[in-house]
Amino acid sequence: MLFLPLAVLFSSIIFFLNIFLIQKTDFQIFLTKTSRKLQYYYGSGKLLLSGEYYVLDGASALALPTNFGQVLKVTYSPSEHKVLHWKSYDNNGELWFEAVFDIDTFECLDRYVSQKSLILQNILRMARKMASGFLKGKEYVLVETHLEFPRLWGLGTSSTLIHNIAKWAEINPFELLFKTIGGSGYDVACAESLGPIVYENENGKPQTQVVAFEPDFRHQLYFVYLGQKQSSKEGIDYYHSLQLDKKQLAEKLTNITHKFLKTKTLEEFESLVREHENVIAESLNMERVKIKLFADYWGEVKSLGAWGGDFVLVTSGKSAKETKAYFRDKGFNIFIPYEEMIKK
Repeated sequence: MLFLPLAVLFSSIIFFLNIFLIQKTDFQIFLTKTSRKLQYYYGSGKLLLSGEYYVLDGASALALPTNFGQVLKVTYSPSEHKVLHWKSYDNNGELWFEAVFDIDTFECLDRYVSQKSLILQNILRMARKMASGFLKGKEYVLVETHLEFPRLWGLGTSSTLIHNIAKWAEINPFELLFKTIGGSGYDVACAESLGPIVYENENGKPQTQVVAFEPDFRHQLYFVYLGQKQSSKEGIDYYHSLQLDKKQLAEKLTNITHKFLKTKTLEEFESLVREHENVIAESLNMERVKIKLFADYWGEVKSLGAWGGDFVLVTSGKSAKETKAYFRDKGFNIFIPYEEMIKK
């Protein structure tokens, strides 16, 4: 008599298992069909540890992709109107930019056309010029971008956008950068890198080499946000205006870059930071940020990218608590350990 209930129970289990498998298969098919209407792209943010400015004249630069980046999501929907609707959100999920474009011409359809809309329009039109089939034949296209870092941090709102649009259009991101907003390209290289890189741009030919930069003293390195947003374009324009032997100086900074990769101790690293900062300060006639803001600080302070704002890298032989307290007392409250900021 015990065998009948067991047989019934076994049959019931098989029945419900089959139903579950069928439902799971149907759900997977549904996801597959739905996912064809969605596309996702991601680019990492960036920080430039060495070679700033002179990377434009062939210096080897040590660049660090960050754990914070930008997502670009594309949704395609049937519609009577051939429209590209663009929405950008900051790291808090707040909408900070919105525009509507005609898909055929990328003409902005908004009543008020902002400078941001014109910059984006230029990028989209260049993408179309580089890939003639880009968005051709589409109807309603919704693009949503999401930043993982505050816009004012200077970690690459524009470079991650260029990278993501290029991947979307299936074109060369460096070529898209050079033909639109310009720059050396190290930031775009960081956008698609999984770890630190040495970047060179010799005669407009970008070269990227992934390197192992994971020093034993990385727990003694921190990033401090100065809160003074710098214009990369203005910094580059100033650099171009200077009459210098830029090739010789680029070679000197390249040598320092390769020494950075071989450092074993914090003291050696700090010595290279001082040497690098002095080369930039003297050649560009600019004051070192440590002298300007942190003359009494016990460690070293390294400017990153365009001098004078955004983040600096600081070294410290004291505890994280003591180091953070020093900068907090100076009015700088954004203090991020190296390993939290930088991709390995």
